Amino acid sequence: MAMITTEWTGTEYFPITELSHLEFYVGNAKQAVHYYRSVFGFQPHAYSGPETGQNDSVSYVLKQNKIFFVITTPLTSSHPASDWLKQHGDGVRDVAFSVDCAETAHDSCVSRNAKSVHSSKSWEDKTGIFKKSAIQTYGETIHSFVETKNYDGLWAPDYEPLTLPELKFDDPGLLFIDHIVGNVEEGKMNEWRDFYENVFGFTNFVVFDENDISTQFSALKSRVMRSKNWKIKFPINEPASGLKKSQIEEYLDFNEGPGVQHIALLTEDIIKTITALRNNGVDFLYVPETYYDDLSNRIGTIDEAMEKLRDLGILVDRDDEGYLLQLFSKPVEDRPTLFYEIIQRKGSRGFGQGNFQALFESIEREQDARGNL
Repeated sequence: MAMITTEWTGTEYFPITELSHLEFYVGNAKQAVHYYRSVFGFQPHAYSGPETGQNDSVSYVLKQNKIFFVITTPLTSSHPASDWLKQHGDGVRDVAFSVDCAETAHDSCVSRNAKSVHSSKSWEDKTGIFKKSAIQTYGETIHSFVETKNYDGLWAPDYEPLTLPELKFDDPGLLFIDHIVGNVEEGKMNEWRDFYENVFGFTNFVVFDENDISTQFSALKSRVMRSKNWKIKFPINEPASGLKKSQIEEYLDFNEGPGVQHIALLTEDIIKTITALRNNGVDFLYVPETYYDDLSNRIGTIDEAMEKLRDLGILVDRDDEGYLLQLFSKPVEDRPTLFYEIIQRKGSRGFGQGNFQALFESIEREQDARGNL
């Protein structure tokens, strides 16, 4: 049975202001940038590559309100991203935090047995000093700690403004990253829950077991970790025993290990956002008409028109604090790994438990079509 608590029981070892950015390793950054601009509505922000003195990779920084994506492609076979891409395909390499002090954040985590990727490094240009450190988390994902209190540049040293031709698209109005979901192997979920509790001092504020998230064929378990200021929310999933292969097992097979499964992007008007994203070409999971037959009885009065939600396939769930609206894309890569959730919160701080069965049955239909159920 689901357990949800809003009480803070963690320890803030060092302050984390917010998510800084996500860095993606991709095989072709130019194409990925075009996709995220034309389909998800991101704007060009900054660039680093051979033209700026970075000879073994290119990185494009894209921005939408408070969401920053860094799209990186290696230019040589010796760059670490080349081996990463060979194993995992396109995906999230770095979930980066904004912190007051990169050195303090890194050393604090390492003192509690986190594995260091690199200690605090400094880069300087005419606009100031930029600092960054990093530690390892599940799979080959890392957490960077970004310190910019003494840096007034566009992004970081060796980055220049990114100017690209204008594109026509519907603006989806995505505001910031609501949460990031990681998939880990069976039996490893509690280990990573302990990691975020012990290393970061986060609180485990939601517990879902296989009875909460299951269908006729498959099941999963989840623990949701959060920071003290609620800016960081990390569900961690593992597969549970079922009659057939779960979506988590499919992810682990095709990603060849643990990693970031999906990214939830927050909006203040999900009807406008989903309309725009559908017009731009986002392929969302199918929600059967029967889902809406008794939705009003299940969730009570809401602000949105039920017919509009039905037309767009938007899911709704209510809890003691309010309600939320959400919809999930199909995988955005050829490997069935990374996908997106669009979410609007109207009081609820939950994750849509009442929608789990409809959602996972829809995912299973896609798995079955791929021959992976």
